[in-house]
Amino acid sequence: MSTYFVIAEHLQGVLTETTFEALGAARNLADATGGQVVGVVLGHEVSELAAQMAAADKVLVVDHPSLAHYSPEGYVKALEPLLQEHRPRLAIFQNTAIGMDLAPYLAARLDWPLVAYCNALRAENGAIVTTSQIYGGKVMAECRLDDGPAMVTVLAGAFPADDGRAGNSPSVEQVTPSTLNGLHTRFLQLNEPETGDVDITKADVIVAVGRGIQSEDNIEVAEELAQALGGVVAASRPVVDAGWLPRTRQVGKSGQKVKPKLYLALGISGAPEHVEGMKDAELIIAVNTDPNAPIFDVAHYGVVADLFDIVDALLETLEK
Repeated sequence: MSTYFVIAEHLQGVLTETTFEALGAARNLADATGGQVVGVVLGHEVSELAAQMAAADKVLVVDHPSLAHYSPEGYVKALEPLLQEHRPRLAIFQNTAIGMDLAPYLAARLDWPLVAYCNALRAENGAIVTTSQIYGGKVMAECRLDDGPAMVTVLAGAFPADDGRAGNSPSVEQVTPSTLNGLHTRFLQLNEPETGDVDITKADVIVAVGRGIQSEDNIEVAEELAQALGGVVAASRPVVDAGWLPRTRQVGKSGQKVKPKLYLALGISGAPEHVEGMKDAELIIAVNTDPNAPIFDVAHYGVVADLFDIVDALLETLEK
């Protein structure tokens, strides 16, 4: 029987949305191949999280004080013997800062193949076929994994989180690791970003700008549109890295996760890291001059046009 491991991620006692997405992907593979899904939760006193992984058939809870907070050294030392023992057909990690830390590290130590940036997984003639989104989503690369064990990292937003929440109560097995003595690294503290002048996570309308805004002076155009719509301005990482907006306005994996009623993406290409932070918006409208921009894959409506032309037309309409 094929076994599909899902390595859970959690922060301050809450499982991440991407964990449920990965569970859903594993559940679909298991149903297609007659296999089972095994969730893995690492931490300290986190047994209550296991019951939330409803799509799993079983959850292994690796409990140790050294795992109370994430550290690559501790997590690798706990996971390596577990993966060696069970040798799953596929170990599924999330394509997050943690997953991209762990999966390559473990793949090298175990000498297992690793396929990253996956936005599709399917069973086909006894193999697992992956589709990876690379070069900012402009190239889709397929890979065939004929036998296990192997590892993948899955992109945020690629699989329905609801599939990972559906199911019955999984059986839970406690695992006591014996390899966590003498760690060279330890957790000191969690530094959370300070709330800025605007809390974009509470906004109903967000006008988000990317590289297409061209210069800091043009942020004023987005601000004018946001004000007319009763919303706020946010940005993708390149805009924040350029210093044109504060980091509290950044949407994405390394920024804020938002879920507004309207998300208007202006000149944003739609890298996976950005999509992770805005994919749950009720209505996504994207404007980009590139018809192949990945943002159109998640947008409900898309316009291939110069963002300044669209903004001027919207402002003119709103002023009437």
